[in-house]
Amino acid sequence: MDQKNDPILLKYFVMVAGLATLALAIANLGVEQISIGLALIVIFAVIIAPRMSLTLPRARFAISFGDASVFLAFLIYGGWTAIIIAGLETLSNCIYLRRKGLQFGRRMIITNVSVSLLSFGITYLVYLSVPSISFVNSDHTSTQYLIVTLGALAWVHFLASSILAAIIQSLRQNLGFLTIWLRDCFSSSMTHIVGAGLAGLVYTLVNFGDLMTGTIVFAALGVAYLSYRQSIEEINSAMDQAETAERQKAETEKVRRREAEDHAAKLSKSLERQELAFEALRRSEQDFQHAALHDSLTRLPNRKHLGDVLRQAIAEYTEDPSRHFHVLFLDIHRFKNINDTLGHSIGDKVLSVAAKRFARMLNPTDTVARIGGDEFAVILRGVSSNEKALKVARRMLKSISQPFSLSGNRISLTLNIGVASCDEEYSTPEQILRDADIAMHHAKERKLGVAMFNRELRSRFLERVRLEMDLASAIDNKELSMSYQPLIDLRDGSLMGFEALLRWNHSEIGPIPPNKFIPIAEESGLIIPITRWILEETTRQLSQWQSISHTTRDLIVSVNISGKHLSNDDLIADVENALTRSGIDPHSLKLEITESAAMDDPEHSINMLRRLKQTGVQLSIDDFGTGYSSLAYLHRLPFDTLKIDRSFVSSVGEKGENSEIIQTVIALAKNLKMRVIAEGIETESQYRILRNLGCDYGQGYLMSRPLTVENAETALYERKNWAPTGYERSESDGIDVVQFPAGRNGGSRARGDRRA
Repeated sequence: MDQKNDPILLKYFVMVAGLATLALAIANLGVEQISIGLALIVIFAVIIAPRMSLTLPRARFAISFGDASVFLAFLIYGGWTAIIIAGLETLSNCIYLRRKGLQFGRRMIITNVSVSLLSFGITYLVYLSVPSISFVNSDHTSTQYLIVTLGALAWVHFLASSILAAIIQSLRQNLGFLTIWLRDCFSSSMTHIVGAGLAGLVYTLVNFGDLMTGTIVFAALGVAYLSYRQSIEEINSAMDQAETAERQKAETEKVRRREAEDHAAKLSKSLERQELAFEALRRSEQDFQHAALHDSLTRLPNRKHLGDVLRQAIAEYTEDPSRHFHVLFLDIHRFKNINDTLGHSIGDKVLSVAAKRFARMLNPTDTVARIGGDEFAVILRGVSSNEKALKVARRMLKSISQPFSLSGNRISLTLNIGVASCDEEYSTPEQILRDADIAMHHAKERKLGVAMFNRELRSRFLERVRLEMDLASAIDNKELSMSYQPLIDLRDGSLMGFEALLRWNHSEIGPIPPNKFIPIAEESGLIIPITRWILEETTRQLSQWQSISHTTRDLIVSVNISGKHLSNDDLIADVENALTRSGIDPHSLKLEITESAAMDDPEHSINMLRRLKQTGVQLSIDDFGTGYSSLAYLHRLPFDTLKIDRSFVSSVGEKGENSEIIQTVIALAKNLKMRVIAEGIETESQYRILRNLGCDYGQGYLMSRPLTVENAETALYERKNWAPTGYERSESDGIDVVQFPAGRNGGSRARGDRRA
């Protein structure tokens, strides 16, 4: 049974009420009522009645005789005894049906029993509460009294039980109460009516009939019951046989029809194949060759054709070095966005337009080919120098960037072009195409548009490939580690926490700067598993530090989250898993997201950051002022902290020159109820100015360089004050003042490490 919408609270209420009704009935059961007659009623209710139910053909209900025992017990022994019999009858009926194969959900049997107990308890309560009707004979032995009493009991019992059952079913199935009651419960009234009638008949015979009359009546009823039961079974059997025959007939016709359709389809396909074979025979050898060597979409030469032309050009250059040629590798920038936003059909048309523009700009001796996706290659012949080849490439870049209209859409394209010149080292087309591709990727990374290949690019490319491969196994090889730069409260120099900084100590190369391997991790997607490791490592470490003493229990750790990870829904689970494993308070973890990452897709960022906020972590917007934040979105982003980029801090002069931007940012943050952190604090004047401007926290080489785990832990045990030397805190008109010894020049220091 589907538990998704199970009205568990209502079921528990019914169970408790039903059990309370049963307990009350047992408490009011007199010892004098226990007799052979009561035992016979119990036997009938528990053993005989469940096996006597008659299921009517094509009906939604069955005639049950179990209620007869309840009403008979009511007439003979009173309402409390009838309540107990009602519970026993329902329990035995459920057990019997389950043995017959009917599936019951959890708590369903006890719910049914409770409904029966509660409904008859309500029936008895109504019976006791309603005064006697004046025109009804009060003589319990009269037929009128039996008819009115049993009829009223039957309808009240039916209404009470059916309403309770309908309420439970309507909540579980999300359907209307009246719909459920009319569909599943109304028909059960027949069971109550039959039970009341049978109880009245038995009661009359027991009290007023003789043995012979009772025997004859029950014998007649038994014969009628058995005859009707046999008739019903025969009707059901006949209907089942008729339905089986109809199904078999329909299935046979369906199989024949399917066979005929399959035969017709096979015949049609056979004719189509023959037609295609005849058409193929009519094709010329030239058509075959063109299809094999040209792209079907753009009609340009394909990669195979380009390889043949390049192979010939290399051979000619080897024989005659004066026959120069250059290879251009072209990539349409962000072509995937066109496919994603406008559809692949528009994307195909864009490729066709680009191919035509390329072809129009080249000489007849040149070759342009589509080598796959949005990548093209050009072979320039007769170009004697690299400068001329670059000039042609820039002209192509300018031409393709001219906007054009396509299917009502204004399209603007940009290219990344790599250029490789012929050289004696090239012996295969793949080699020169590889180097042109390397130059193209260099142009893309540096946003140059056009780049010329040289061997240094190849070395850097190969190094990058190696670093990417090694970075994939750096976690398993235990080459990654964390450094921690203190985050200082500028008011009193106390330690708020640490920013976690990733370090990579390559087993062969040695330490690799973060600004070298972090971009590789971003572009390759490795940043996600690496950040997952960082979260687990830093939260585990923070848990240990918080347990050092009462002065460290409120420390926080700040972890940088990449834009790629922010766009991945797994980030929520990664953060929750790290918090669960470490056991730290979620408020102790602060996630830093750069301004540009947050604004790349503002609506998605707002959704993700709000979900992160629900986990209890803190959020900080990093490198603020260097991106392109929109105030329309900024106030909706649930950040706790705003971090001022180091570029604004480093530009502040000794006397506060160039601090206007910082003042504006701090005022904005305060209005948005955010705390402010300044990074890259390297001089005492910067520290003093930031503090006097109301900046809350700071980090930088002035206070501390990033620390290893061991050095950070040592500092925690020493309870170090991180304020600059000579700092004194005083109170003047409620404003903290920082004083420094005379003669400190606060000169510029080396810039801090780039953060991971």
